[in-house]
Formats: sequence, C-alpha cells, structure tokens
Amino acid sequence: MRPRTLEECVGQEHLLAPGRPLGDAIRRGDVGSCIFWGPPGSGKTTIARLIAQYTDREFVEFSAVVDGIPRVREIVKEAESRRSLGRGTVLFCDEIHRFNRAQQDAFLPHVERATVTLIGATTENPSFELNGSLLSRCTVYVLQPLTPAAIFTVLQRTLEDSERGLGQLDLKVPDDALELLAEQADGDARRALAALELAAQQAGPRGTISREAMAEALARRIAVYDKGREEHFNMLSAYHKSLRGSDPQGALYWMARMLEGGEDPMTIFRRAVAMAAEDVGLADPDALRLAIAARDAYHMLGAPEGYLPLAEMTIYLATAPKSTGL
Repeated sequence: MRPRTLEECVGQEHLLAPGRPLGDAIRRGDVGSCIFWGPPGSGKTTIARLIAQYTDREFVEFSAVVDGIPRVREIVKEAESRRSLGRGTVLFCDEIHRFNRAQQDAFLPHVERATVTLIGATTENPSFELNGSLLSRCTVYVLQPLTPAAIFTVLQRTLEDSERGLGQLDLKVPDDALELLAEQADGDARRALAALELAAQQAGPRGTISREAMAEALARRIAVYDKGREEHFNMLSAYHKSLRGSDPQGALYWMARMLEGGEDPMTIFRRAVAMAAEDVGLADPDALRLAIAARDAYHMLGAPEGYLPLAEMTIYLATAPKSTGL
C-alpha cells in the first residue's frame, strides 16, 4: 500500500502540499540531499522513494543497522558509473543515526560532489546524532506522527484495493473497528496495517472484523518511550509542565507513560522535588515536605505500592498554588 504518487500520500501536508518547499521541489524533480526526522511509520521511506521516482534517479536503499562503509563504497562506485551515463542516484540511508561520527564523514565527499543524493532517515534528533558537517550539507525535514484520520484513510484504501491491499477478501469492517485501530496505532501506519492484516487473516474471505476482533489483533498496546534518549526528556518535560500548569490529569498521564516505559521512579521524584521547591515554593511550604515524604515512602514500599504516594504527590503538586517569585 505504499503510495505511488504524491497525490496518494496521506499525512505530512506541511511538507508535501502544493506551495510547500519539499512538495514543490519533488514536483519539479529537483531535490537535494536531506534528512528525514520522524517517528516510525510516518512515511520517511515512502517520500524517499517518491523523490527518486519524480527526479528519475536510481533508488538504492541502505541500512546503517546491517550495512557498513564497504557497502557505501560499492554504492558510490555504481553511482559514479550511472552518473557518467546521465542518471543520478538516491542513496537512502535508513537509521542513519546508527553510524558513528567517523562513518558519517564517509558520506561527505560524495554529497559534496553530488555523486549521490543522500536521504537519511532517523527517529532521533539530528542535532544530537549527526555530524554538523553532514547537517550543513543536508536540509532537515521533520515528519509528524500520522493523525488518526490519516491512518483511517489508509486503512479504508487497504480494504478497497484488490491489487495491493485486502480488497479481494471482501471483508466487512465497521467504522468503529477502523477508528479503534487508527486511534491505537500511535501515528504509525505500518503498525496499523500489520494489525489489520492479522485481523483479516483471522476473519478469512468475506468475514467480518468486529471492534473486539480488531482489539485482539492489536494485542497489548505498547506506548512509545525511549528511556534515556530524547523522548525520555520530552515526557519528563511534559510532566513538569503539567504540574506547573495545574493539570493533575495530564501530570498523571505522563507519570504513567514513563512508568509503563520502564522509567526509574526516582527520576520522576527528582523532577517533582525540584518543582516543589521552585514552582510552588513558599506559596505552599508543605509541598516540598510532601514530595520528600512521598519519595521516602517509595523507598520503603517499593513497586507497585510505592506508586500510590507518587500519584498522590503528583496530584498535590499539580493542584498546589504556584509561587510568583521570591
């Protein structure tokens, strides 16, 4: 179900819509080296393939997970031969952040000479993971998670497409089942399609996929969390902002997301204690005492009983008055 044209693309309108720099460059057939930064299943590989198609260049896929510099040299040699015949090459490097700094430098001369058009895909912040010299030669485009509405459209197309999708099975899938899948896919079209295919195999030709069957196909929903990396800091920041913004429901949500992802509760306690001293401060002196007591209670109780004082502290801090300064 990979889109074959820009018109078939769903989502990423901020990059691909008419009038947007990347979309217009693709339509003109004139795209330089770039980095796509976005979550899994958001369309990084798809857009790279479309760039090769619209610019009439050879598409060569390369994974930094399994391939190394010797393979880069082979690709460059082939690209030089292809260029002598008047055809360019798009070198798509998936998981480019897996390369170390020295390995990333191997791309520089070939990008500089335009031997290849490098398109790197990464789920990590390029500012942290990629060389500045490589970033200076590439345009960074940020892809967003697909919205539930976009994923719903993809799923509908899949059920209707007899050539590439599941249309030949003539399945009956109520909208509420598709809506559940679109909501639970966490913006990942690949995950949604895999769950739909599993449900279709279970239902069989001309079968019905109910909302309950779709939930079973999804199995246990694992929230995205990369402990110790950028998403870790994003969620910790969201937790702090919810406390500061007097939003107990939001603070509990981010607390639960971090715990579910395997975060050390002491990390959450440290942020909360700092918040009690800085953001609440003398507006409620009991806030700091309660935060320290909740931390000590967790040390005494451990998990899961210790999650209760953590949650109580979170609610207290979120609802406490905030200091306007000393």
